[in-house]
Amino acid sequence: MPPPHGAAAPQLEVLVNSPLWAGADAAQDLLRRALEEAARALAPRRAGEVCVVLTDDAAIRSLNRTWRGVDAPTNVLAFPAQPSVHPLAPFGDIVIAYETTQAEAAAAAKPLGDHVAHLAVHGFLHLLGYDHQADEEATQMEELERMLLARLGLGDPYGPACDAHPHG
Repeated sequence: MPPPHGAAAPQLEVLVNSPLWAGADAAQDLLRRALEEAARALAPRRAGEVCVVLTDDAAIRSLNRTWRGVDAPTNVLAFPAQPSVHPLAPFGDIVIAYETTQAEAAAAAKPLGDHVAHLAVHGFLHLLGYDHQADEEATQMEELERMLLARLGLGDPYGPACDAHPHG
């Protein structure tokens, strides 16, 4: 589906950096749809690039240790690009770990693709400067995540069955 009149389409690159993601094509397709929807809704005039790296717990643990000082795997990390006024400036990078994401999806009894889409949207919000350190910020991010995922026909990622809050 083309972007609405006047809207720019972001360039999306998905790099599969772990064989654990083999067979998760449906999750990758939903991830792409989720990021396209998020970009259309929240950054309609930007055509910058988003790179998503699908990796494993070992790789994301190393990134988490290096960049956040946390020596543990996590579900998602986001690395915003340097601020720029150029409409083609990259948004940044999102990294999602398979084992943690799959375990959280299983614990919440939801399809892997639904959780991957949620983590991608969460990461994209971080690329746009949103954060969840304070309660008010967290509430704002969660409301945007719910709205964007509902547009894709996905349920509330923070519903009663979910204890898998994104971290990065």
